[in-house]
Amino acid sequence: MQSSFSIGRVAGIRIGIHDSWLFAFLLIAWSLAASFYPNTVPGQGIATYWVIGVISTLLLFASVLAHELAHSLVARRLGLSVDSITLFIFGGVSNLTTEPSTARNEFLVSVVGPVSSLVLAAVFWLLGQAIPARTPAGAVAGYLAFVNLLLGGFNLVPGFPLDGGRVLRSLIWGATGSLRRATLVASYIGQAFGWLLIIWGLTRVLDGDLLGGLWTAFIGWFLNGAAESTRQEQTVQQSVRGITAAKLMEDPAVAIRPTMSIEDFVFEQVLRHGRRALPVVDNGRLVGIMSLIDARKLPREAWSTTPVSEVMTPAPLATVAPMEHLGVAIGRMAQRGVHQLPVVEDERLLGLLTRADVLRYLQLRHELGMDDETAATAPRPAAGA
Repeated sequence: MQSSFSIGRVAGIRIGIHDSWLFAFLLIAWSLAASFYPNTVPGQGIATYWVIGVISTLLLFASVLAHELAHSLVARRLGLSVDSITLFIFGGVSNLTTEPSTARNEFLVSVVGPVSSLVLAAVFWLLGQAIPARTPAGAVAGYLAFVNLLLGGFNLVPGFPLDGGRVLRSLIWGATGSLRRATLVASYIGQAFGWLLIIWGLTRVLDGDLLGGLWTAFIGWFLNGAAESTRQEQTVQQSVRGITAAKLMEDPAVAIRPTMSIEDFVFEQVLRHGRRALPVVDNGRLVGIMSLIDARKLPREAWSTTPVSEVMTPAPLATVAPMEHLGVAIGRMAQRGVHQLPVVEDERLLGLLTRADVLRYLQLRHELGMDDETAATAPRPAAGA
């Protein structure tokens, strides 16, 4: 996910925070300190309300992180690759670089998140029973028990891409043997659930609950868009089944040296040949990638005296192996927010796969009337690749 920064690693998994998380953190802490806790434990000072509001918000997002870690650790246990976990305004997301290859694996990866939230709800409830009632600590325990119960229950709703929607997809997948059919059914149900939330949110606004109604409608809008995007992604994945990165990459590999000036890169590669980005190679080793965006980091008058090594995006870079499926490469581009991937084998640059290459391939398929072809006409990817 773009616009995020890393705060460290847990169990070897990079943890990132999206910019929108900061807004959510401030909003939740403020609502707890200004309204919820004064009504729950009256008679405390404003400083106390803010302290327990901030602590509760931190523990809330720690609970969300535990939820996502459960997904990620089970995924790794099943042999799937997990790139990172990102916390954002709606909670969190585990970024898997490979998707479950069987219905059973998807069920296990999906269901463990809500189960972990329900377990946390039980733990905080038990803590609340051991703490004197009507105290700040007891109020915090009660709040965390409630929100974890809400988190676990909400994620079990069969609305894709919530965990419950993925559980539903895994069950349909297992029953029909078709991931495509399961995705279509689950995504349409997810969109229907999103529209229900939008309608409910607007109804709450008309009833005078402006903030709560807008928030509900916003969540519905997000779920509706996510479900539709997943269905479109499945259509793209179906179109590229059996196609490897090597079949669409620019071959032979075109690369530049780190000592090339930005001016030469712009005039010789960008303007003359229409290349928007190129790998940078030094002594046969991939050291970075140079793009138009990188060139614009410096004023025009400095291009002739500045080597690309000073402004390029340095290694390590997101790459793809030549025999990896095109669907994997598309997912990697989306996760990293990049428009191209160097194709590398044994640390040797073979070519460059760009988003434009993929779009051109899909457009040509459409013009040739190949959109309706089923996976039976193309080789089936190996499981777990």
